Amino acid sequence: MPMKLFPKKINFFEYFDNDLKNLSRGTQQLVTIFENFGEFKEHAAKMQDIEHDGDLITHDIMRQLNSSFLTPIDREDIHALASRIDDVLDQIWSAVERMVVFKFTEPTPQSVQMARDLHKTSLVLQKAFNELRAKDYDHVQEYCIEINRLENKLDRDVREALGSLFEDYKDDPLMVIKWKEIYEHLEDAADRCEDVANILESIMLKYA
Repeated sequence: MPMKLFPKKINFFEYFDNDLKNLSRGTQQLVTIFENFGEFKEHAAKMQDIEHDGDLITHDIMRQLNSSFLTPIDREDIHALASRIDDVLDQIWSAVERMVVFKFTEPTPQSVQMARDLHKTSLVLQKAFNELRAKDYDHVQEYCIEINRLENKLDRDVREALGSLFEDYKDDPLMVIKWKEIYEHLEDAADRCEDVANILESIMLKYA
């Protein structure tokens, strides 16, 4: 077999495109869970499948990175992007998994809005990535600012939601503790989205 003089160049942009589309599937599924709580177990199972798909994509990216000499962006940026996108889905699944354990029968209004804002954030992340891929760096910056705005909004919403818990469940402190844990996972998911945006912005600054 003839030896290949030039290694095959892996299209990491395609991997990340699939990864971010899967993330948006995950955030949309989270919205579906909160908006259709009567079918919680069925929708939670689908969320687990999406999280598993994300793990497989992450493993593929890392495997290709370890065997590639030529990469379109710095290797550490590819690794960081893959890790942070995976972290977002992990936090979302952790929230859903805990809700399964806690056997909630209905969501809070605040949790529904948090899910919707996370979905908005994931869609903006997709747009930012597409503009980075197209080397339209001005729009990358605009979308990263929007992601930061959404993350700050979710932080504020979490603080307000925590305050509401003590009023809504003043006779049930255990429920306060349970919902507090869910809110923290959703807040962490938003933080990891902002991390992804920061990495995209850093890549943009290197190549602009």
